Amino acid sequence: MRQLDRDEALGLLGTVSLGRIVFTRHALPAVRPVNHLVEGESIVVRVHDGGALASLLAPSGTAGVVVAYEADAIDAETHLGWSVVVTGYATPVEDPEGYASRLRPWVAQTMVRALRITPDLVTGFRLEADPSEPVAVCGP
Repeated sequence: MRQLDRDEALGLLGTVSLGRIVFTRHALPAVRPVNHLVEGESIVVRVHDGGALASLLAPSGTAGVVVAYEADAIDAETHLGWSVVVTGYATPVEDPEGYASRLRPWVAQTMVRALRITPDLVTGFRLEADPSEPVAVCGP
């Protein structure tokens, strides 16, 4: 296992579109799968009215709500890949319509809002093969 630096971790996060947002709901931890975009160091996710993530829409001008965001790409057979966790503040996106066509919905609901996660802490690791061990190859 090799630790990733911030730039490499954010770069890998931009190669996938699915992750999990971790937040507090009714004073308990909650996790939801969401799709995302990476813009610079920010992660943008869609929100629809009435959903659990709507509770994260703090008023504009505030510091935002603390969340964590995790995404990975780990092969089920070889157990090789990577995982990245971003911890930071979620704030409303000023122009969510600009993201509607780029963030495909999970449910048949119109996207009315979006969140921008501004990272404070970015951590990650890559699971790599041990060069001294042979790699098993499945298939022909």
